[in-house]
Amino acid sequence: MNNSVRNFIEQKTLTDKVCVVVGVGKSGLAAARLLTVVGARVRIVDRNEAVTEDKLGELAGKVELITGPHKKEHFSDADLVVFSPGVPVPKLADVLEGLPTERIVSELEFASWFIEAPILAITGTNGKTTTTTLVSQILEDAGRKVFTGGNIGTPLCQHVLDNEAVDVVILEVSSFQLQNCMTFKPHVGVFLNFAPDHLDYHADMDEYLDAKLMLFQRMTGEDTALLHDSLRNTLKDRGFTNAHIEWFGPEDRFEIPYLPGEHNRSNAEAAWQAAKQFGVTEAQAAETIRNFKPLAHRIEPVGEKNGVLYVDDSKATTLDSVVAAVRTYDRPIRLLMGGVWKGGDVEAFAQEVKDRVVHVGLFGGSRDILEAPLSQVFPVSWDETLEDAVNRLAEAAVEGDVILLSPATASFDQYDSYVHRGNDFKQAVEALS
Repeated sequence: MNNSVRNFIEQKTLTDKVCVVVGVGKSGLAAARLLTVVGARVRIVDRNEAVTEDKLGELAGKVELITGPHKKEHFSDADLVVFSPGVPVPKLADVLEGLPTERIVSELEFASWFIEAPILAITGTNGKTTTTTLVSQILEDAGRKVFTGGNIGTPLCQHVLDNEAVDVVILEVSSFQLQNCMTFKPHVGVFLNFAPDHLDYHADMDEYLDAKLMLFQRMTGEDTALLHDSLRNTLKDRGFTNAHIEWFGPEDRFEIPYLPGEHNRSNAEAAWQAAKQFGVTEAQAAETIRNFKPLAHRIEPVGEKNGVLYVDDSKATTLDSVVAAVRTYDRPIRLLMGGVWKGGDVEAFAQEVKDRVVHVGLFGGSRDILEAPLSQVFPVSWDETLEDAVNRLAEAAVEGDVILLSPATASFDQYDSYVHRGNDFKQAVEALS
């Protein structure tokens, strides 16, 4: 175990303290395991009544498990409450009433108490995973040992438990994770962009932005905040950080054959600017960027049939990310959209893409939100399933078109995840004659 964990144990900081973990996903279970290591009495609560002790694995019999609706008595004796990402903390205000705010933390905040390596953290509405993965690859190729996780892959608590020494901890961080952070402080923080998203979770755009800016709140003049040029007006006069601020935007600095689009030129620039804070040279970054392939379900070409290109951008869950995907291609686009709505201005979106989109094929949920405003600008069709929508657009497409799955929504109306949705799209394309 590292020195920070050892100090917690030796000083009995959480020994025999009642610590409640909300959620039994990967992050929640990792937090529960770390809490048991430092001597806490752990209670896990989850709304899903179908969760059983089997889900707890090695924690079964060592922690208390409560399922079903959250109640005040589940939290009233808590010395610490640790929330998994995505659990809507503001919506649990009634059951948390009376608890000091410093006792309510995210898994990211809790794990950060034990991190000894410098942290490079990346947030933004779109492009987080691509940029996080790219900067991680740049640093690895330059000989740095890194841990990459947070909102992708491995939870930060699990990294603490694994006790593997690294040169840099690289984290993708979401507004959900940041909203209940108080001491979390990266050495380098990156803010890629900001657009309407998660308005089914956050009260409004101001709350969403405040959550994002928690990333920079504890940074000092020895730290670096990298901010996209598009944020200048949004952030002016906010006084949100004491870090040294640098701005970035889309540059033609690098050859990026596999990551098309202006947004990816911004992502590559952000990755380089972040990596150079750890001694990487521009030549080293250029080599990695030149060879970096797009991640699955992020503007990923999946095949071309009869001169029609099919592209999987299932990860696009906001209108802003769809705009970026549409602008990637200088070809007529037949756009597939639909799912669980997360917010945004559909009429403004339509105006932004009307020069390239020639048909919108809706599927699944949000028809009531999308169909009327989009049909004022484009031919619009609707099908119950993605497969039927793919078949309809394929029949209408002509040589040179792009059929782009870029849904602007969450996937949970019909799918387990955006990955499930993207794979279904790939299967539908494969089945086309």
